[in-house]
Amino acid sequence: MRLSRLTPVSEFLAGARDIIPLVVGAIPFGIIFGTLALSSGVSVAGAIALSAVVFAGSSQFIAIGMVAAGTAWPLIVLTTFVVNLRHLLYSMSLVPHVKHLPQHWKLAMGFWLTDEAFAIAIRRYETNQRNPLAHWYYLGAALLMYVNWQVWTCIGIAVGQRIPNAANWGLDFAMSVTFIGMIIPYLKTRPMGLAVTVAGITALLTYSWPHKVGLMLASLVGITVGLWSENALRDKSSSL
Repeated sequence: MRLSRLTPVSEFLAGARDIIPLVVGAIPFGIIFGTLALSSGVSVAGAIALSAVVFAGSSQFIAIGMVAAGTAWPLIVLTTFVVNLRHLLYSMSLVPHVKHLPQHWKLAMGFWLTDEAFAIAIRRYETNQRNPLAHWYYLGAALLMYVNWQVWTCIGIAVGQRIPNAANWGLDFAMSVTFIGMIIPYLKTRPMGLAVTVAGITALLTYSWPHKVGLMLASLVGITVGLWSENALRDKSSSL
């Protein structure tokens, strides 16, 4: 890629183009959320606000489930906070690439940070480290995902109640496949493979833990194993 040919518009459009496969994977997830939100006792305005303001699929699903169960709001806030702690890890990875940007850019990128936007953006940053316009690429990807999520949430709200047992169709499996597709391209080294394997096993073993705490533990264990493996390989190569 020739940096002289890059423009904010070209980077924005490139980001929007590259995230399309992940956008498609999020469609059934959005429909199901809109469908379940109303049946869980959340109002139409509340469901739309959750997607527009929270914009975090897993947290939204957990929140409406807890609302349906009559859980106190402080516990709902705490649980969704724990579930979204993985975004802290994403942010730490992006900081070296965006620390030179104005504060308004950092705030916007933080608000629109999702699993999909991170997966697309970090690859761009790592493969084009001299690209001064990569934040426009991020914006294109993140905005398309945001608009997509709002549209399909509204569609789920509008038509989901007319589809019998839509939540039991297993459409949410598409999101699992999407996440697998996001991870596979990064499994190029032994440390990364070990990190993903250990994290996956830990997540399965702790699946029944309350409030999704097991997911955060799986992330921390995976990171620890990955760092240990990377340091071990570095020490081994330096001793040769």
